[in-house]
Amino acid sequence: MYKFLLLIGLTLSVSGNSLMAATIEVEMLNRLGKESMVYSQSVVNVQSGDTVKWLASSKGHNVQFLTTPNGVDAFKSKLSVDVEYTFNVPGIYLYQCTPHKSMGMIAVVVVGENKDNIDSIMTSRVGGKSKKRLASILTALNS
Repeated sequence: MYKFLLLIGLTLSVSGNSLMAATIEVEMLNRLGKESMVYSQSVVNVQSGDTVKWLASSKGHNVQFLTTPNGVDAFKSKLSVDVEYTFNVPGIYLYQCTPHKSMGMIAVVVVGENKDNIDSIMTSRVGGKSKKRLASILTALNS
């Protein structure tokens, strides 16, 4: 009986983190209010182990990481498909829609309230309307 209870306890402690993890949905949109070519949330705050699921609510969009914390592999989804990513490394992840980057379709995920790599986010090379949107995102991150 003791071994059985110990096995259950170990199983729950190992799987407990995945039971507590959240999934946050972000839509990829052609229009949201007066803005065009946007993600439904420009700043998403998650904890380590949480997953963001990007929904292809409008066709022709994707997710590509531009700037990430050290040690994170490159990530780029296909166009017009729902995609998800589980965040395990704390820090700020700047991402874009590849076809609409010059139209300002960028956003960030902040993992664990860790902003140690904010300097690399501030110096990320973005063009067109993404410059203005990044400035707005940085203001939100610094408030």
